[in-house]
Amino acid sequence: MSLDNYGWNDFFARAFAELGEPALEPARVVLASGGSYRLARETGESSGTLSGRFRHRAGGSSDYPAVGDWVAIDPVGLRIAELLPRRTQLSRKVAGRQTREQVVAANIDVVFAAMGLDSDFNPRRLERFLATVWESGAVPMVLLTKLDLCSEVAEREREIEDVAAGVEVILSSALDGRGIDGLRSRLRPGETSVLVGSSGVGKSTIINCLLGNDAQKTREVRAGDSRGRHTTSHRELFVLPGGSLLIDNPGVREIQLFGSEESLERAFEDVAVHAAECRFTDCTHRSEPSCAVLAAVAEGALSEERLESFRSLQRELHYLHVRQDESAQRAQKQKWRAIHREMRRSGRHRRT
Repeated sequence: MSLDNYGWNDFFARAFAELGEPALEPARVVLASGGSYRLARETGESSGTLSGRFRHRAGGSSDYPAVGDWVAIDPVGLRIAELLPRRTQLSRKVAGRQTREQVVAANIDVVFAAMGLDSDFNPRRLERFLATVWESGAVPMVLLTKLDLCSEVAEREREIEDVAAGVEVILSSALDGRGIDGLRSRLRPGETSVLVGSSGVGKSTIINCLLGNDAQKTREVRAGDSRGRHTTSHRELFVLPGGSLLIDNPGVREIQLFGSEESLERAFEDVAVHAAECRFTDCTHRSEPSCAVLAAVAEGALSEERLESFRSLQRELHYLHVRQDESAQRAQKQKWRAIHREMRRSGRHRRT
């Protein structure tokens, strides 16, 4: 088996050569579940674990391998020794009050933000997804599923165009096959794509269509709200017919942002364009005189819902950055306390 089939290229070859470890070999993480991994190697796929040295050096959860990562392994013990640099990474904030980063998928070229045209349809959630995708460095695309269940397709398309300007939109139905060929044509040999979306949106069904077999388990969604039952419980990379690669993910109700203001502005380019015309560079678009954003809302060129969504995500990012600063300050204080304790201990030892 050639590693080229899994996306190996000159970028990773150079990174691996710079390690200067001839006893190691490269592999790609195709499945991650708990502390165990499945690795694609030149000799085939094998199970692997982390070396003790790797665990000791890893700082946070983002330092651990994610699906799509390239790693250097000890072929004898099948232990991951090194993590190669990532070209791109799709990340979110971990659940709860912690401000740590969780890497959803690594070394991806395209992210398909999937959303159902049934009761799963939610443009506000899509805005959040797109802000996250722009931060990843990958190309965003919108995949609208369950076309067969929608009687207001044109209206839904217009709503999506308002929140995803400049992003390609694919309409699909895994049930009758519409749009699947269009999706397949966007999957390039050697490139890695990832599907993200709510549970029950039909990601696993679409992957089965692309694979031509039932590799992923599927279940009916709940009748009341079209929510899925989390059939997919882990992230996994598949090699599709034609040579493209696709990562499936467990369904998520909401992605908590972990990114920058620049990525948010790319997701809200219409707001950013109007904001550039404001009188004040630090305009909050609330009550300032000569605010071009508020003028756009008054004229109907920008919806109030769109602006409020931008404000909400902006507040979320600000809170994240404040919390990160506080965490960094606490970590620095703890570091200096430890240094001072060690200095005092060493001084007592010298006196005795």
